[in-house]
Amino acid sequence: MKKIIAVSLWFAASALAGLAQTQQEAPAEAKLSPAEQAIAEARQAIEKNPNRADPYSSLAVALARRARETSDVGYYSQAEEVLKRSLTIAPENFFAERVRVWLLLGKHEFLQALEAARVLNKRMPDDVTVYGFFADANAELGNYDDAEKAANWMLRLRPGNIPGLTRAAYLRELFGDLEGALDLMNMAFQSTPPGQVEDAAWILTQMAHLKLATGKSAEAEKLLSQALSQFPNYHYALGNMAKVRIAQKRFAEAVDLLQQRYRAAPHAENLYDLAEVLELAGRSDEAKAAFAQFEAKSLSESARADNSNRELIFYYADHAQQPGKALAVAQHEYTLRHDVYTLDAYAWALHRNGRDAQARKQVELALAVGVRDAKLLCHAGEIALSLGDRVAAERYLQSSVALNAPGSGEASVALASLNHVQAPK
Repeated sequence: MKKIIAVSLWFAASALAGLAQTQQEAPAEAKLSPAEQAIAEARQAIEKNPNRADPYSSLAVALARRARETSDVGYYSQAEEVLKRSLTIAPENFFAERVRVWLLLGKHEFLQALEAARVLNKRMPDDVTVYGFFADANAELGNYDDAEKAANWMLRLRPGNIPGLTRAAYLRELFGDLEGALDLMNMAFQSTPPGQVEDAAWILTQMAHLKLATGKSAEAEKLLSQALSQFPNYHYALGNMAKVRIAQKRFAEAVDLLQQRYRAAPHAENLYDLAEVLELAGRSDEAKAAFAQFEAKSLSESARADNSNRELIFYYADHAQQPGKALAVAQHEYTLRHDVYTLDAYAWALHRNGRDAQARKQVELALAVGVRDAKLLCHAGEIALSLGDRVAAERYLQSSVALNAPGSGEASVALASLNHVQAPK
């Protein structure tokens, strides 16, 4: 699953609360998702009061929520158009300006979102949602101290609020405290209202991701089954369930799950995951075709903020054997953000180009945050091994293997090779 910001669950729910109160007499639409229901209610409110700004802002929030439900970024464009109407009716109204920042985050325009959030913070210094924006943008840019401060402020201003808990959980994960992250996610899940089924499914999926990160695939499977029961065909849950099947060596089922996800969310990064699993399943011709389609699709969006450049880096580095192209893409991403996953991709591209001293610097900067990621640790081990530092290589590879998570398999192979070389003859 692509690393994404923890969308402000409380902001979306509270933004629609007043609207929902005005629509209590409306018949329930059992077949509609929470976001679809909110879209319908917002449009009804606009019909009744076309000259009020708030219903347009509420519609923009609902459209953004639908973007997460479906992974269809077209809803962000619709939301932006609706929001213009709100700001035309009431220029600089705080509600609409908050929604605008939320949309910037959804489109991965993190620097712009950060600047806009700072403006709002000056207007309303104790607004919990704005601190959530600070946490999101700074985490994605790699400004982890600032992200942590913002998440702490959220929990001080409103103890136990769900978006504060989910953000704190994401940061706990990045700092290496996977157990603490799971506890916080569970607290958020327990506080989620029963009707917010997509929110609950998202949190369950994040909990499953944390279980997978420590090799607990059976527990992850139970959580994902619960998520898919609450929100069927949920693209995030399908992607993680495929990881469970990969861990179980059930590659054909993983292919089916990722094909289902790609039909629901036809993004380049999802196609990359599918191509890799097709390769694992021994369907090399299909994998080759999927990789080619991925490359074309990824290149078409490479200059956008919301892109699949990390996957493109690994494609060029590990599959296409074009290290120069991998490094060019990595250098571009590195100018924009220094989060741990971008540092890892940049380090791997440097390694594939024989620039191991620079690669080691970047991967160690990522690890210094505290992150316990099997794939990242494996990369660190292989880079150290290329530099002749067998002690560090063994330490990193053993740490990766101990997690028994996605990425640990490659570390096991590298560690076995290292031990074979070291064994006395």
